[in-house]
Amino acid sequence: MALEPRRNTYQDGPAVGRAVGEGRTLAAAMPRLILEARHVAATVIHGLHGRRRAGPGENFWQYRRFVSGEPASKVDWRRSARDDHLYVREQEWEAAHTVWIWPDRSPSMAFASARVRDTKLYRTLVIALALAEILVQGGERVGIPGLMRPTGSRNVIDRMAQSIVHDRDERPSLPPTFAPSPLAEVVLLSDLWSEIGDVRRTITQLSGSGARGHVVQIVDPAEETFPYWGRIEFVEPEGAGRITAGRAETWRIDYTARVARHRAEIRSETDRLGWSFTIHRTDRPASELLLALHAQIGASTSTSGTRSTVTQSRTLA
Repeated sequence: MALEPRRNTYQDGPAVGRAVGEGRTLAAAMPRLILEARHVAATVIHGLHGRRRAGPGENFWQYRRFVSGEPASKVDWRRSARDDHLYVREQEWEAAHTVWIWPDRSPSMAFASARVRDTKLYRTLVIALALAEILVQGGERVGIPGLMRPTGSRNVIDRMAQSIVHDRDERPSLPPTFAPSPLAEVVLLSDLWSEIGDVRRTITQLSGSGARGHVVQIVDPAEETFPYWGRIEFVEPEGAGRITAGRAETWRIDYTARVARHRAEIRSETDRLGWSFTIHRTDRPASELLLALHAQIGASTSTSGTRSTVTQSRTLA
């Protein structure tokens, strides 16, 4: 169960108030969020090799020089008439490849400790939007399970933002049940403090059709280090109750052990299914995670067991 500090004689009370406020003003924050997502995506895209390549398809990609031995029917005579060389018109390869991105927008994601600028929700959305931008520029299609159909539109960030802002349905921690195609990939961005049985069922169901996936746990640094002292009341943000610690510091060892056990169980499941598991802390650069995800998405199944760790967490009790 995820718990967040409600009162702290030091500095965490104001942090909770700030987190709740940001969660309620997501629509107002969306312009800044979109701007940051575009900036992060541009930073990562710079220096990356594109994923587009020649092959069967309908969209024009490039002209290339005619190679001796190729059939004359492949020559684009209109383009060749402008030069002293013969040219072939290549179409962009169109694989039936869709990447489904699930950004957890449940109440627990609104948390931010005093040590960081962004809530987990803000960081999750920045990463989701920036990743979509990178993938679409690479020729992929991106969708949000239960919210947005896959699209390869160049304004994918705006489409995703509009879908999220206008969504009035309940916001669960884990994605809805759906069946991605065998060629699809799933990116699950969440703090993953759900019951381990629910996490296992979700990952197993999504992988059932043969789709590959990438599970990313996005956490606040306080959720890993448990930097609390004295008498504190912790409140489960999704309605499961509250508990008071007389001396919170005495909980630290048991807490960190439980976090490690929870993560080990998630990693065991992802390893079993050939999915990747990454931990990302909100005090680390978003570009760090995006580079790791870009390397993992579309990789051959022989590297599907690769692990990457960029830490982050939330409070279990």
